[in-house]
Amino acid sequence: MISLESITVKELVKQALIEDIGPGDLTSDSLIDPEQQITATYNTREEGIIAGLPLLKTIFAELDPQVQIETYVKDGNRIAFGQKIAQINGNTRAILKGERLSLNFLQRMSAIATLTAKYQQAIHPYKAKVCATRKTCPNFRVFEKYSVIIGGGSPHRFGLYDGVMIKDNHISAKGSIKKAVAEARKKIPHTATIEVETETIVQVQEALDAGADIIMLDNMSVETMKEAVKLINNRAIIEASGTVNLENINQIASTGVDYISTSAITAKAGILDIGLDI
Repeated sequence: MISLESITVKELVKQALIEDIGPGDLTSDSLIDPEQQITATYNTREEGIIAGLPLLKTIFAELDPQVQIETYVKDGNRIAFGQKIAQINGNTRAILKGERLSLNFLQRMSAIATLTAKYQQAIHPYKAKVCATRKTCPNFRVFEKYSVIIGGGSPHRFGLYDGVMIKDNHISAKGSIKKAVAEARKKIPHTATIEVETETIVQVQEALDAGADIIMLDNMSVETMKEAVKLINNRAIIEASGTVNLENINQIASTGVDYISTSAITAKAGILDIGLDI
């Protein structure tokens, strides 16, 4: 499970605050008495699944450690329209400085969790798990992957360092799937897995013969996927990918694949409408 308490997350939050505030909040510092205190509430304006609540404490601890936050739901809970999800008390300037950033995190992360849940629900009752990809916003990957988990999906690999994925360009550069797998196997730890992207049944057979741990069926028709699943016959983990959407994901899952990866759950999630009201 990805943690929002990590040093990496805290550093990313600090950088986000620097980006937004710079040398100071010109509006709040000009209008608000430095000693003023307020109470404000985070309210939902759209139903969905909440994600990112632990970041509220991280953000406001940087702005003013005296700010108090009380949450009424937990990440992963389904929220209704008009629901009060958290209350914040403390210095007005600090709260106004952190308002937009806190909402940016909550809105974006909750949207990803909500859309992931829709995709996972769409493949019921099949065994497949919906996965994220590395097509994420730079410096926001940890938050997007976390949100996918909250929505019931799988984060897939986090980066280039935690799994071998031999794609079409790697195969072209090396000359064949067989050569690529053999070369990787020599140099990686025995605990690491090798995934091979395939586009044809011939490539699926080559990946099997090469000993791939995971075989990706990329942009294949449903019929071709069924043929590939039958050929693999539980000798490797099977992942489907390519042009996945809510309309076709159930058909893809029906082929018997183990995982379905899609960038849509992060790239097309948008935001979930949440507001902060004094």
